[in-house]
Amino acid sequence: MEQYHTLERALGALVCTFQRYCRKEGDRHTLSKGELRELLDNELPSLQTLPIKDGAYEELMALLDTNKDGQVDFEEYIRFIAAACTFFHEFFRDSPVAQPRVH
Repeated sequence: MEQYHTLERALGALVCTFQRYCRKEGDRHTLSKGELRELLDNELPSLQTLPIKDGAYEELMALLDTNKDGQVDFEEYIRFIAAACTFFHEFFRDSPVAQPRVH
């Protein structure tokens, strides 16, 4: 039986996702506002089904950019990921334990 290392693969996916988007423009080690928006649009497509108010991406950028340099570095990105994981943990707390399927 093939052994799955779910957490190891998830950590790799988080790091690789950040690196794939941060290298598109400007500083190759941070996400610009445009790179952050592209990451969210492409990697969390369910967000597009929600009614997102004008200026929401700018507000998120301001919240994530804790050092106020106009970019989201890896530590700021990981804080966002931790908050998103906490939200999903609470949302699915009483659901059956199963790996979500991606279509």
